[in-house]
Amino acid sequence: MAVGQRVWVLAGCLLLLLLTGCKARIHKLTLKNETRSSVDLNNFGFFANGTLDVKLHSLSISEKLVNYSLNPVGFSLSRSRVNGVLSYTAEEPEICPLILTNVANKEPVILFLIDINTLSVNVKATGDQDNLLIAKPKAEAPKGQRKARQAVTNPPLDVAPKTDKVDNVAVKPSDIPVENQQADQKNKDEPDGKITLASEDKKAEEKEFLLGKTKQLTLALDKVDDSYNFSFHLIVGELAEGLYSLKFHYCKNRMPGPKYPYSFTVEVTETNPGGYLSAAEIPLSRLYIGMAGVFFTAALVWVYTLMKHRYSVFKIHWLMAALAFTKSISLVFHSINYHFINTEGHPIEGWAVMYYITHLLKGALLFITLALIGTGWAFVKYILSDKEKKIFMIVIPLQVLANVAYIIIESTEEGSSEYYLWKEILFLVDLICCGAILFPVVWSIRHLQEASSTDGKAAMNLEKLKLFRHYYVMIVCYIYFTRIIAILLKVTMPFQWQWCYEFLVEVSTLIFFVLTGYKFRPASNNPYLQLPQDEEDVEMDEVVTESGALEGISKVKKTSNGRDRQKESTL
Repeated sequence: MAVGQRVWVLAGCLLLLLLTGCKARIHKLTLKNETRSSVDLNNFGFFANGTLDVKLHSLSISEKLVNYSLNPVGFSLSRSRVNGVLSYTAEEPEICPLILTNVANKEPVILFLIDINTLSVNVKATGDQDNLLIAKPKAEAPKGQRKARQAVTNPPLDVAPKTDKVDNVAVKPSDIPVENQQADQKNKDEPDGKITLASEDKKAEEKEFLLGKTKQLTLALDKVDDSYNFSFHLIVGELAEGLYSLKFHYCKNRMPGPKYPYSFTVEVTETNPGGYLSAAEIPLSRLYIGMAGVFFTAALVWVYTLMKHRYSVFKIHWLMAALAFTKSISLVFHSINYHFINTEGHPIEGWAVMYYITHLLKGALLFITLALIGTGWAFVKYILSDKEKKIFMIVIPLQVLANVAYIIIESTEEGSSEYYLWKEILFLVDLICCGAILFPVVWSIRHLQEASSTDGKAAMNLEKLKLFRHYYVMIVCYIYFTRIIAILLKVTMPFQWQWCYEFLVEVSTLIFFVLTGYKFRPASNNPYLQLPQDEEDVEMDEVVTESGALEGISKVKKTSNGRDRQKESTL
């Protein structure tokens, strides 16, 4: 008990520490002395008119170590065919993605190659796309050359006029930077024109470029002291909507040999029409609140069943009710959390704390309940053996660790190195927990098999043996579906339908809960739970056979006080 209390106290302390750095769909990642050749900044599903805003600050890198023809530095923004699989790099993973020139498929790819020697960012766009890029182009000194460029009938770049739509790509007022939206109002109200002039200059510097096939342009790279900055704003068109992956590459570190450090801070803001959630996450708030109502209704039905058959109820039945209510409350807070992420771009700390606490309790209660049912506690026996207690001493701390790992993943930026470490820990610990809870079920099955062959209660033990075999199959199917099948379905679905993964997981959990409750229901007509009420009755004589030839023969048992006790049979 003391060990369990220490585990919960430690988990609570870690939870409070982690929530202080919780981020969401407005990302800010700072890397110091990083040596990875590729950093996954984020994956996001964009609908048409979705926006991506990227601001790179304080890029610190050695000028002598960069070879821009062989080992460039920069960003890649690519559309994935399926989640987690980049289509344009899957065939040649050894080659730096920034130097790929021939793309076999037509998936949109945008490369931002940073050249610190010329203070420029070379943009290369390939694939079928109608994305609109808003950024500051590299300045061209001669004005005459700039006028001549405007007079060309077919310029090399599609410079979009400042209208409401550019080739069917809608430009909404919300897509324009806030500073530009407020410039006109501030010009009327403030006599000092410094802010207005600065806003007008910034608006004049930024240009709109409609990215097509194999188009190229050059953006400006600002230098402040020994660090470099640049930013761009992208509006996704109808042709190019999909699941995108944004990465930073330092191709020098892909080569064998010493790794060279670099540092930067990047701010990434992604939106879809209507909110900050990715395309696959938009329905989740409604999904979770709906499933919360279903689980709450199921919990009420279960409590009604317990009250109706109160004389056949065990403590574990109330534990099952507590699990159902905790699951429902956790889904409510999960829905609220996604609602605020969609509207604010980040979770509200108070609601996030409540969600993580209920998620932690739900995970622990789930594995404790499954393990107790698997051991046959209260159904077959009332005392746990030493090896069964050891299972609990292993499963409970590991389950707490798995939930802490999940919270860390949710509150950590995807580009940080800790993200991948805790993701691997979560996957490994979850598999260990799922495998560990199968051992008590196997032990119970073995115990019932031995009991059915050694004593006279063969029929009763065979019924219980059938129950636990069904329960074992149910657990295996539940684990196999939620951990493997659902994930395989997720990576093969279109990006806007990947929320169905969460729907399948929640529905399978509901079915598993309902089947478990039905199998172990506290009903008087449930043959699995017809246990003797008195231990003396268990040791008493039982009918050896029911054949007609030996119908009147009964077994004689000698009690502890030395008197014979014989069961009278009715002829």
